[in-house]
Amino acid sequence: MTDEFAAVVSRVRERVTPTPAERERLEDVVNDLTDRAEEAVADLPVDADVLLVGSTARNTWIAGDRDIDLFVSFPPDLDREDLERYGLQVGHAVLPDGHEEYAEHPYVVGEYDGYEVDCVPCYNVEDATDIQSAVDRTPFHTRYLESRLDHDLADEVRVCKQFFKAIGVYGSDLRTRGFSGFLTELLVVEYGGFRPLVEAAADWHPPVELDPEDHGEESFEDPLVVIDPTDPERNVAAVLSAENVARLQHHARELLADPREELFERTERDPFSAADVREAVADRGTTPVALRFTAPDIVEDQLWPQLEKSRAGIAAELDRRGFDVFRSDAFATDGAGDGSDEDDAGGETAVVLFELAVAERPRVERHEGPPVHVREHARGFSEKYADSEEYGPFVDGDRYVVERAREFTTAADLLSSDALFEMALGAHVESSLAAGYDVLVGEEIASLADSFGAELAAYFDPRP
Repeated sequence: MTDEFAAVVSRVRERVTPTPAERERLEDVVNDLTDRAEEAVADLPVDADVLLVGSTARNTWIAGDRDIDLFVSFPPDLDREDLERYGLQVGHAVLPDGHEEYAEHPYVVGEYDGYEVDCVPCYNVEDATDIQSAVDRTPFHTRYLESRLDHDLADEVRVCKQFFKAIGVYGSDLRTRGFSGFLTELLVVEYGGFRPLVEAAADWHPPVELDPEDHGEESFEDPLVVIDPTDPERNVAAVLSAENVARLQHHARELLADPREELFERTERDPFSAADVREAVADRGTTPVALRFTAPDIVEDQLWPQLEKSRAGIAAELDRRGFDVFRSDAFATDGAGDGSDEDDAGGETAVVLFELAVAERPRVERHEGPPVHVREHARGFSEKYADSEEYGPFVDGDRYVVERAREFTTAADLLSSDALFEMALGAHVESSLAAGYDVLVGEEIASLADSFGAELAAYFDPRP
């Protein structure tokens, strides 16, 4: 196995390592962008430094990647409003055709000579614990890893990133909730290579705690804890989901048991057609119910937490009312939540899907009162229902009980009512639902296949 593992990794390394020509082209583009940024900074009334950060700065980028992160570092005493204004001024000078996006503060994103470029302002703080915005840590991360990554470890990082991408756990956006580039690099450095990391991950028993600089000051409750070597108050793996930790463990064990290059290649499954969806629904014998609505026009890292909150809130209420949620998920079409003003009148589409074990509840529901021996409360309950049209009150065991009319006998009725807006929903999702939505039941969800065939394939044919 050892020789085969090494042979597979060697072939993957050769494939993901940039060629000399790629490196030269990247260097030329970075020099051009840096010159543009420095010229723009020279016109400002404050000093600022231009920094290359991220994987291109640390020589851990994969062949074929076309991403460049350029930071403009301003004095820490600069007003936030001025930082944003000067940062955008430099960004637009570097990327005249770029557009503004917003994380903690606005920045400029655009294309330059075939590369996707982010031009981001930050504060030049002396210590990562003194940050004024989250991006202020990034230069510290770059410097920390530059001093620890040699040529061989950089190659190991590339192999690891390719593996993480192939198994679907790479990316710290709030849709993926996977391993960030920085976290991946820290793990490779901490374990001393790709194979030692894979071997360790295969035997992890979460929670797993790593503290590269032995800070030992903070306690976190995440499945994987990697203390930021530049900021002991932060877990680099805080966004990582338990599912993605487990997913890595599954594939790490598979790679160790049967090393092969296919595990380093992302395979896209065939999307489900409407007929496939209908067949899956019929085969499972459950009742799917979906809400389809226009996605809120917010950035993705705001959209996905709101979709997840809404999914969880609706699922909890469906369970509480006895419809027994078997499984649930949320989808959004590509481009939803990009924050732009370019959507057509219909906007992008979002869906929350619930697969129910119980399709319909009886017209009546059981409502238990207090024990008969609790005299005052029992009398109040008995008198309340004495003249009602409910079944009872009667005594069952030591309690008064009535069987009263159920408010909603189907999940569709519940989700079509104003009761939906009493559930725990994301604020922007709630506003979008208030503007209108469709309730799809059973085979009606097959109409989602045109927009969400890949997501429905993943849902009805789940794999690690």
